[in-house]
Amino acid sequence: MNEILDGILSFVEGVPPVLRILITGIFVMLETSALIGLIVPGDTVVLVSSTGVTSAIQFLFTIVAVVAGALVGESIGFWLGRIFGPKLRASWLGRQIGEDRWDKADRFVKRRGGIAVFISRFLPVFHSLVPLTVGMSIMRYRTFMAWTTPACITWAFLYVSIGSGAAETYRDLQTSVESAGWIFIAIVVASVLLIAVIKHVLHRYAQSHEATESIEVVIPEHETR
Repeated sequence: MNEILDGILSFVEGVPPVLRILITGIFVMLETSALIGLIVPGDTVVLVSSTGVTSAIQFLFTIVAVVAGALVGESIGFWLGRIFGPKLRASWLGRQIGEDRWDKADRFVKRRGGIAVFISRFLPVFHSLVPLTVGMSIMRYRTFMAWTTPACITWAFLYVSIGSGAAETYRDLQTSVESAGWIFIAIVVASVLLIAVIKHVLHRYAQSHEATESIEVVIPEHETR
C-alpha cells in the first residue's frame, strides 16, 4: 500500500505548486460556470490536489485559489442565468440536464432564498445549477455573493485541510510505521463518510420543501369573514 501511495503522492507533489494551484482554481471555476461539476465533482479534484501541499504557503494559496475559482465560476453562472435564462434552460445542454433537476433547483431557491445558495455549495448537482437558477430569479447579485462567499470559504478550507492533512500524516509516518498507507486511507475515508452524512442531512433539508409544498393549507371559514 505504501508503494502505491508513494507513487500517487509523488506524482501530485511533483507538479509545480504554482501550476497545480492554478489548475485547481480553474477547474473549480469551470465546475460551476461550465457545469463540469455534473460530471466530475470539484470535491475530488480539490482533495487530490491538496495531497501535494507541503507548506503553509501552499496551503494558504490553494485555499485562495479554490475560493477565487468557486466565486468566479458561480458569478459566471449567475450572469449566464441572468442574461440567457430560459434560452439556456431550453437549449440542448439544458435539456440534457433534465427538466426535473431544473425544477428542483428552482423550487429550492424560491423556497429557501439565500440559505439555498449557501447550502448548494455542499450538494452535488445543486451547486452547479443553483447559480444559474438564482440568475434567473429576482435575487440581486450582491445578495447572492453575500451568501455564497462564506459557503465557498468553508468548503475550500474543509477539503484542502482533509487532503493536505491526510498526506502530511502519511509523510510523517511512512518511514516508521508500516501501515502508514492504511492510516492515510482511514483518515480520508472517515472524513469523506462524515462529509457524506452532513451532505445527506443538507440534502434532506433541501428536499423538505417538496413535502411542504404538497400540504394544502386550509383556512377556517370564520377567518375569511
